[in-house]
Amino acid sequence: MKYLLFLSLAFALLGFKFSNDTAYDIYGTVTDSTGAPIPGVSVNEKGTKHGTSTDAHGNFHLHVKTDSVVLEISYIGYETKEVLAVAGNKLTVQLNASSQVLNEVVVKGYYTASKKDLVGSVRTTAPGMLADKEAQYDMMAAAPLQGRVAGLQVKGHYRKIEEKRFNREGYAHIEENRFMKVKDAPLSTFSIDVDAASYSNIRRFIQAGELPPAGAVRIEEMVNYFHYNYPQPTGSDPFSVNTALSVCPWNTKHQLLQIGLQGKIIPRESLPPANLVFLVDVSGSMMEENKLPLVQSSLKLLTDQLRPEDRVALVAYAGNAGLVLPSTSGAEKNIIKTAIAQLEAGGSTAGGAGIQLAYKVAREQFKAKGNNRVILCTDGDFNVGASSDDALVRMIEKEREGGVFLTVLGFGTGNYQDAKMEQLADKGNGNHAYIDGMNEARKVLGHEFGGTLFTIAKDVKLQLEFNPAQVQGYRLIGYENRMLAKEDFNNDKKDAGELGSGHTVTALYELIPAGAAASELDSVDQLRYQPVAAAASKQPVSKELLNIKLRYKQPDGETSKLIQYAVQPGAVAFDKAPENLRFAAAVAAFGMQLCDSKFRGTLDYNGILKIARNAVGNDTENYRSEFVQLVQKARSLPTASVKHGDDDDDEDE
Repeated sequence: MKYLLFLSLAFALLGFKFSNDTAYDIYGTVTDSTGAPIPGVSVNEKGTKHGTSTDAHGNFHLHVKTDSVVLEISYIGYETKEVLAVAGNKLTVQLNASSQVLNEVVVKGYYTASKKDLVGSVRTTAPGMLADKEAQYDMMAAAPLQGRVAGLQVKGHYRKIEEKRFNREGYAHIEENRFMKVKDAPLSTFSIDVDAASYSNIRRFIQAGELPPAGAVRIEEMVNYFHYNYPQPTGSDPFSVNTALSVCPWNTKHQLLQIGLQGKIIPRESLPPANLVFLVDVSGSMMEENKLPLVQSSLKLLTDQLRPEDRVALVAYAGNAGLVLPSTSGAEKNIIKTAIAQLEAGGSTAGGAGIQLAYKVAREQFKAKGNNRVILCTDGDFNVGASSDDALVRMIEKEREGGVFLTVLGFGTGNYQDAKMEQLADKGNGNHAYIDGMNEARKVLGHEFGGTLFTIAKDVKLQLEFNPAQVQGYRLIGYENRMLAKEDFNNDKKDAGELGSGHTVTALYELIPAGAAASELDSVDQLRYQPVAAAASKQPVSKELLNIKLRYKQPDGETSKLIQYAVQPGAVAFDKAPENLRFAAAVAAFGMQLCDSKFRGTLDYNGILKIARNAVGNDTENYRSEFVQLVQKARSLPTASVKHGDDDDDEDE
C-alpha cells in the first residue's frame, strides 16, 4: 500500500514537472499598412528578454511556457505594438509607420553647430534655397524644411543671421614620394591598391566648379580607376604581370616605367557563394539625396547581381544598431529590396556599434569556402559610441583574420570622412569606393561586381630592385600610404592589398638613368667610416634594368608565393609607347597638377589633354572620354581652390 502511494505521489510530481515544462508555439506574420511583410521585426515576450525576429517573409515562431502571452512587436520607423497571442491561433500584426521618425529636429539658422552638440538630428539647407540672401532670418532658413522633415515645427525669432559655409570633410595629409638614390636605397617595396575612391571624389569637386584639396588627391587611385588592356594570366598564378618603358612626358631626360597586374576574370556563375551584410548608416547626416536615397538605389542595383546561393542581411545604425533583414537568399530579391526601401534617416551615428553587429551577423552565416563580407555604406561621420579610429581598426583587423572582409562605400558631401573610410577598408582586406551618382554605382556594383566583392589574391606586395649600372634614381608616383619596409616583403604577417576578379592594378615609376643629370636627388657628404667595397667593382655588370618580385596569398591561405620578373632596358619614345602607358601617364600628370606636385615638370593641362585624347582607345564605357572632359573643366577653374576640411587626422567634431 505504501509502495502504491509512493508511485502515485511520484507520478503526480512528474506530471506536475511535465506540465510546467510544456512549450507552447506562437506563430504569426507582421506586415505594414499595405499588407506587405516586414522582415527583421523584433518580437519579444513582454517583460522578458525572450524573443525572436521575423524572417524574410515577415513570419515568426516563438516557443513560450504559457498558452497565452503579451508580445511587444517593434521595428525601426514603425510604432511599437503590444498584442495578446494565444497558442494555436496564427497571429497577424499590422504595424503603422511612426509619425515621428526623428526624435527632434533643431534648426539653427544663425550659427553653425557640430553634430555632437545636438541631441537628435540636424537638417541643413543650402544658402541657395533661401529667398533673400541679403536679409536672411532663421525662420526663413527653416521654412524650406516645413513639411519635408518629420516632427519639425518652425518657430521664427526673426533674428538676422550671417550666412556661413561649414564643411567638415576629412582628408589625410599626403607626403609626396621623393626621388631615391639607387646606391643608397636599391629596393622599393609597396602594397598594391585597387581603391578608386579618390578619382570619383575629385570628379565631384571639379564638376561642382572647384578644385579638390590636396589631401583628396591619391594618384594611384586615380590611375587605377581606369581599366587597362593587359592580357589575362595563362599560368597557375591568378594575375599576369606586364611592364612597359618609355621616355617620361613631363621630363624627357627621365624614363617612365609602367607595371600592370591583370587579375583573372572569373565568370559570375563560377564565383564562390557570397555571405554579405549590408551595413547602412541611417543617421541624420544621411538625409540628403546624395546619401541615403543614393545608398538605397545602389544596394538595389547590387541585389540584382545576386544569385540564389548568395545570401544577404541588412543592418542599419543611427543612435543604435539593429538587424533590419536576417540573412536572406539572393533569390528573394523583392524582399531584400523592400527592406532596403524602408530605411529612413534620423538620429546620431553609432558607427562602431553598427560594425560590431554586422560582423556578428556575418559570422553567424559564415561560409568556409565563400565570400564573407560586410559592405559599409556611410559618409564616415562616426561620432557616437566607441568610434575612435584605433578601436575600430583593431576590431576590423581581428575580423579580417577570421575571414570576414570589409568593403567601404562612401557617399555625400559636406562631412565626408575620406581618411577614415580609406583606413577602415585597408585594414578590412577590402576596397574603398566613393559613389557620387548612379553611374558610379553601376560601375562599382554592376560592371565591376566580381572585382569589388570577390578576392582572388590577398596580401599582394611588390619589391623592385634597381640596377645601379642602369638606374641612378627612381620615384614611385603615388602609393604614399602603401609603402612598406623592405623587411615587410618576406613577412607573411604583414598585411597588404587585395586583388579582385578582373581587377587591374597599375604602378608608375619615374626613373633617372645612370649618367643623367640628377638635381632631384638629395646629396650628402662623403661618409668617413664607410669605405667602398673593392670587390663590388670586380663583379660583372648586369644589363638588366631592374628585377620585380611579387608575393601573394590565396584568399584563404596564410603562406605567400614568390614570383619575379626581370625588366630589360630600352625606353621607347613616348608617342610610340603602348596606349596603356600613355593614358596612365596622362592621369598621373593630372593628379600632379591637382596636388601642385613639385615633380610635375613641364606638362601643363594642354599637354595632358593632348596625351589623353590620343590614348582614349576602345572606350566602350566612356570613362576615358569623361576624363578628357574633366581635365577641360579643371583647366577653366581658378588655381586657388577653397579648402575643404583639414588634411590631417584631427578627431571628428
